[in-house]
Amino acid sequence: MDKLQAMHVFQTVVDEGGFAAAARALDMSPAGVTRYVSDLEASVGARLLQRTTRKVSLTEAGEAYIARVRHILNDVEDARAVAQAHTLEIAGVLRIAASPLLATHLLAPAIAGFRRLHPQVTFDVSVETAGHAHSVNEFDIRLLSAPPDFNGNLIARPIITAIGVLCASPEYLAERGVPLTPDDLKQHDCLQTRHPDRRVGVLELTHPEADGLTIEVRVQPVLLVNFVDTVLRALLDGAGIGTQPMELVAPHLNKGRLVRVLAPWTTGQFTLYAALPSRKFLPARTHAFLDYLTECTRESVHTAMQRAVESP
Repeated sequence: MDKLQAMHVFQTVVDEGGFAAAARALDMSPAGVTRYVSDLEASVGARLLQRTTRKVSLTEAGEAYIARVRHILNDVEDARAVAQAHTLEIAGVLRIAASPLLATHLLAPAIAGFRRLHPQVTFDVSVETAGHAHSVNEFDIRLLSAPPDFNGNLIARPIITAIGVLCASPEYLAERGVPLTPDDLKQHDCLQTRHPDRRVGVLELTHPEADGLTIEVRVQPVLLVNFVDTVLRALLDGAGIGTQPMELVAPHLNKGRLVRVLAPWTTGQFTLYAALPSRKFLPARTHAFLDYLTECTRESVHTAMQRAVESP
């Protein structure tokens, strides 16, 4: 007896509500369906279905067995698809959802390089608007950031765990000087993002090389805004010193448009995730892009961290 086929026939009988309906769905004879189920019951040593002239219902043993059968058949299909993916061409449309910040500073810079490697892949990107987050099931990937203790009910692959850093433009630092201690921030123009979990006018700094020492510095923000991208634009234009996520600001640090200050002090930690559809096999193009995005982001952050060691 082919046990996997028998399990598949048994599941179909349950889903279709009877032997005759299962036979039609499977394009088999009713006798063949009956034989598979009988052989399966003999194999497990228990009656799985209660048969009457009017209906078929699960026994108590059948209820427990069908739950495991569904998992087994799903796993078998996933294994087949994973093996098959290695031979498939990396092509097709990659549908991605992301916030404006991630779409602009993380996703967009990766597209050109990825398409040079895989020109048959095209992108369909939906940028999420305020108050409207897309369902994960609508897309191949949904990019999101969350704190380290994030435990949402999602299938999510971590891209990178990053830190928040203080930075400013070279022009601003040339004019106002470089802060050497956290207390020096009180004498500088500080830019702050409004956040429900943070107090206005307070910067919380952590020193990773001093057993996680955390201090608070009170400042008077010259710019208070609820959109991180606005702070970034103001930083690039020399408006002051502000906090930015390392994985987003790394390209600007690497090109010298911004300079990290007060390293190794940090301003928080969070992880960038790629949320994936539940129970949906990932196409080869999705695997390839996640690998590429992860590698590029980590390389960019590593370079920026190395530069910060040499910064004033």
